[in-house]
Amino acid sequence: MIGWCRARLSTLARPWGGPPELPDIAHAVGLALPCIVPHTWTIGRQSLSLDRPLLVGILNVTPDSFSDGGRYYDLPAAADHAQVLVDTGADVVDIGGESTRPGRPQPVTGADELARVLPVVEALRHRLPDIPLSVDTVKAEVAERCLAAGASIINDVSGGRLDPDLLSVVAGAGAGLVLMHSRGTVADMATYDHAEYHDLLNEIIAELGEGIERAVLAGVTEDRIVVDPGLGFAKRVGQSWWLLDQLEALTCLGRPIMVGPSRKRFLGAATGRPVAQLDVATATACALAYDRGAKIFRVHDPGSAHDALAVAHAAREPRSVAE
Repeated sequence: MIGWCRARLSTLARPWGGPPELPDIAHAVGLALPCIVPHTWTIGRQSLSLDRPLLVGILNVTPDSFSDGGRYYDLPAAADHAQVLVDTGADVVDIGGESTRPGRPQPVTGADELARVLPVVEALRHRLPDIPLSVDTVKAEVAERCLAAGASIINDVSGGRLDPDLLSVVAGAGAGLVLMHSRGTVADMATYDHAEYHDLLNEIIAELGEGIERAVLAGVTEDRIVVDPGLGFAKRVGQSWWLLDQLEALTCLGRPIMVGPSRKRFLGAATGRPVAQLDVATATACALAYDRGAKIFRVHDPGSAHDALAVAHAAREPRSVAE
């Protein structure tokens, strides 16, 4: 009876599925319900445990990413850096071939993105056979080719908005899927052009919920879906901090939460440090996010984040250290 009642109330706790007049009530119901967060994430033919923090290392193979553009643009450098990411704690390597940096000179075509990303996926599948590979893309054609080459996760920063065919590709491959909250196009989603909200938290929850619905309707099973609130994407500095503090509310979506605070401008605003010196701040933000319900952490520097999260996990589960 208790399980049945919770199932019925969980439906009320999803703001995107109810009357537009009741988002505050839905939010309150979601926070009042016992939190049931999945302990695994199914990707391809394997399941990743979420009983401990899961680290996703960022590998940008672009000439213009905001933090490390051009450093790993050629294949040998990319492969070597992927090895460094894994050696310093990354459980997953996330490969991106299109920058969301504001002011980038021109859009990246599917052919250009594939030329950057596909050889890296193919090389890493052989060099790191036991490490899951994720591809950061909004394009179905890129997702399809990379999944066929051995990737098992697609990280869509548009939350499935910009290319609906991508969701069908993910479903057909049985891949894992990250749906990140954003607004606008790849060219302006990291700006403040779409950062106007009447109710920040409930609007983000509702829009992520719509993304989940799109994915499920396309055939992606819920056990393969992870949500990301999109810190810094269509969010001003104060909005990103508020969202980080209120992260636990997103558990009402019933999916694991991934965060990507790495080297973001809201951390620079707090510390006064330039992008290249934000890894300690990133690690601290990851620990704060873990305490508020996040399970997966996308970072440039896994080493510092690993240690901060290990401390946060030990504080929550002291037996894990004693054992």
